[in-house]
Amino acid sequence: MTAISLEALEHHLALMDDAEIIDRETADGLRLTFIYLRTLIDQERLNESILEPLFRSFRVSVEKSLTTAKITRLSSLEQALQYLMKGSVLAHDPSSGRWHAILLPNSLSRSIETSETETIMFGPKDSFSEQLEQNILLIRRRLPLTALKTERYTVGSLTQTTVVLMYIDGLINPEFVAVAKDKLSNIDFDMFLDSSHVAGFMEDHYHSIFPQYLQTDRPDSCAYSLGLGKLVIFVNNTPFALIAPITLFHLFQSPEDYINRWLVASFLRPLRYLSFLLSISLIPVYVALTTHHYQMLPLQILYVIIESRSKLPLSPFWEALFILITLEIIKEASLRMPTKTSQNLGVIGGIVIGQAAVEAGFASKVLIVLAGISAISTFLVPNYLVTKSSLLLQFMFLLLASYLGVPGILLGLFGMLAHLNGLTSLNQPYLAPVSPFYWRDWIDLFVRGPFHAMRIRPEALRPLNKYRVRRRSK
Repeated sequence: MTAISLEALEHHLALMDDAEIIDRETADGLRLTFIYLRTLIDQERLNESILEPLFRSFRVSVEKSLTTAKITRLSSLEQALQYLMKGSVLAHDPSSGRWHAILLPNSLSRSIETSETETIMFGPKDSFSEQLEQNILLIRRRLPLTALKTERYTVGSLTQTTVVLMYIDGLINPEFVAVAKDKLSNIDFDMFLDSSHVAGFMEDHYHSIFPQYLQTDRPDSCAYSLGLGKLVIFVNNTPFALIAPITLFHLFQSPEDYINRWLVASFLRPLRYLSFLLSISLIPVYVALTTHHYQMLPLQILYVIIESRSKLPLSPFWEALFILITLEIIKEASLRMPTKTSQNLGVIGGIVIGQAAVEAGFASKVLIVLAGISAISTFLVPNYLVTKSSLLLQFMFLLLASYLGVPGILLGLFGMLAHLNGLTSLNQPYLAPVSPFYWRDWIDLFVRGPFHAMRIRPEALRPLNKYRVRRRSK
């Protein structure tokens, strides 16, 4: 066991911007030292119940001066750090030279709400809020480590927005931290009102429709990402944190994947990839086949399509464009209306407008069915930003399908893959572990393997500590 000293404690608290050290003399001339983490303790109770009584009248020892507080004598540096990370104030007793832990856990200043963007059936229900210190507290409660470092920055000449960079020292690749620090230090803009504004300035490829930072309001997702060797960026006055580096495949992972049975999660993940492909290509394939390649369709299906389109004045392209735009109008309207009203709008609007479009001769029954499948497929992808990206890709593929047919769709897919292969997140390849290839990481890629098989952190992240289990000596 290591002896407790102020120098040793300061060493462990380096690069923790919420660490506070108070070193003052009492009225009797004795010097008292207090060490605590601002985000973990109740600051008001500290001032009223601890600091004021001690500095006003110190009697013999800390224990005798604070008879109402819960005080624990500390015997080692490891024990002191453990109490510190659990929400205690470390106090040095000048009379005995001992260190004590005074339990003062912070109580949340507002009720914790359930995440509305990443809902799950089981697992933690808490989410971040607009209060920065409270968000850091939620992470520190999950990861009570002195290696969990926080560095604070101020961005925005008008807003003076506080940004906190969080990572686990000794685990994360230092290259990621260096790149993030450089980007945060060189941000030059007047207003930052949301984490997405910060992400826009930190992304390696801001012109891309694919996000290079994962936005989440779930503390468990951030804690899990930190444990893998990633970093998290908090922005004051917004409930969404940024996780980096990420790859394309992280956008298809849900927090519930690591709560469900691994076989269930392994079944759902391929469904998400399939649904993404359906959402961007199903209607373009319909337009391509009915416009350029109808001879490739089986006769029975061809007869059904001919019958449903026999009285339509619009070409397949304009028919599909009309339905897609109508669907997007309904979806955007339902998002901006009260919850109960939006539910009715989505159901009634889809049924009534779809039926009216068929009867009026603006759309065929086949296209209505395909449009419904395509619209529902977008909701299987957990990340909201990906659903918006799929919308733009769908319209792009629709144009290619109307002019070039199936070769146009294939050209679009190859172009999308080439674009994805050129993207990076904190200089990390966007298609890792597929390109470049890391075969060990495939255990948590298209499927979710059992935790017993996930003993090594992702090789693509190049963590300093790659093992997730204690290595037993032989």
